[in-house]
Parts: sequence; C-alpha cells; structure tokens
Amino acid sequence: MAFDAFWDLYALPFARLEQRRVHDHFIVRDMHDGPMPVDFYVWVARRGEHTVLIDTGFGQQSAAKRSRPLTVDPVEALKRIGIAPQDVTDVIITHLHYDHAGSMDRFPNAKVHVQDREVGFVTGRCMCHAHLRLPFEADDVITLIRRLHAGDVVFHDGDDRLCEGISLHLLPGHTPGLQGVRVMTKRGTVLIASDAAHYYANVLECRPYVLSLDLTQTLDTYERLFALVDHPSQIVPGHDPQVRELFPRVEINGVELAVLHEAPRWPPIPVGR
Repeated sequence: MAFDAFWDLYALPFARLEQRRVHDHFIVRDMHDGPMPVDFYVWVARRGEHTVLIDTGFGQQSAAKRSRPLTVDPVEALKRIGIAPQDVTDVIITHLHYDHAGSMDRFPNAKVHVQDREVGFVTGRCMCHAHLRLPFEADDVITLIRRLHAGDVVFHDGDDRLCEGISLHLLPGHTPGLQGVRVMTKRGTVLIASDAAHYYANVLECRPYVLSLDLTQTLDTYERLFALVDHPSQIVPGHDPQVRELFPRVEINGVELAVLHEAPRWPPIPVGR
C-alpha cells in the first residue's frame, strides 16, 4: 500500500466520569475493587483533505441530564484542532447510545454511516422496555431519522468497505448493530472497537462489560476483535483511560489527542493491579 494511503488516527477525549469503580464495569466480580474512571472519546481519521469522524459524542443537554460533565464540547474541540464541522465528509456511528451519537445534526455535509440492525433495534419493539431504552436518547434517534429523510444516511449490513484504508465490521453484543472501524495507518491496521470492548480488560482478560445485551455475542465478538488485527495492541477500546497513557499525546489549542497511528507502550495494566 502506498504511503499516501495511510490515515492519521486520533482519539479525542471530551469527558470523564471519575466516580466509578472496578465493580461497576464487569459482570464477574472476582477481582479487587478500586477506582476505575470512564473516559468518553470520539475518534478522528484524516488523510489529506478527507476527514472521517468516528462517533459524535454528546453535548451539553445530555451532559446535564445524565450528570456526565464535559471537559470540552466535542464539536468545539474539533474546531480548535482545525476541523470545521462542515469539512467532515463521513460520520461513522459505531452504535446509537447517547454518548456516541449526539450532535449528528452539527455535521451538515457528512454522510452518516450506521448498521441496519442498530437502526432497526432503536426504532422497533425492543424500545417498549425502559431498561433497553435507557442508554439511548430519543432526540438522537429523531436526528438520525431526519438525516435519513434528507438523504444523508448510508446503511451497512454487516462488514463493509467505507473507502480505501477504512472498513466497517459488525461486532454485536453490547448492542445488536455495533460496528467497529478498522483503519490502515503507518503502524498497520488499527481497530476502533468502540464499546465492543469498553476497556482493555474486557477483551484481553475476557471479562465482559456489565452492559451486554447478548453475552454470547459479546464473547464471540472478543474473539473476532483478535481476528481482525495482527496484534492486540492494534485494538482500541471505547472508554479506557489507559488509551491516554499508552499512546503518544499531543495538545492543540488546549485539546488533548492520543495519537493512535503511533505505537503504544504495551501491555496495559491489568485490572486489580
């Protein structure tokens, strides 16, 4: 593959929930308890003038409603690092939980990429159950439907190719239509697992996250994550603060970025150590 086909890839943390502990995150609690914060990210892939945004985070309204204080509004953070919302060509929504699918209306020129199964889930009979509705915001779903009727939504049915160097991979379990994003970088393939693995410990230690809609699919997805990469260091989890420690970091106008196209320190610290 030609060098100019490689993408630069960044994790942009925009919020943190400090008051969480190990036992809040895992179905099996045979480990030491202790602090385990939640970081919230969006991810940015850039190559020349082409900018692909992976997830859109959430804004002030959801932050206040769910007591998830923002470090920085993710759209404003993108502006501060030189990415105008109108210049984003594609938005990949890994899944439609509130912390991944807010502010879709703020990227007017982007095509929005979602899985068939995810949209069917959030607009179907499963949403009759309050427990299943809890991680979603109706306003985000309505925004998606508005963009659908404006001709801005691209549906994917399982694995698919977005463009040269970026592919989408169905990784169900946490939700039925969660998709990971595989990006070709100068260090090789990097897989944004999103919430297919909230933390490194979920996949590396095979400890499922507490919010798993289908546990069998979740465990099968862990195996698939390994199959999609050459080395576990190429898997990037969706909420682990260790991403900010393992990867090189840069700061642009007060916005912190983890540089995912550079090699990380490895391995992560196991849970309970």
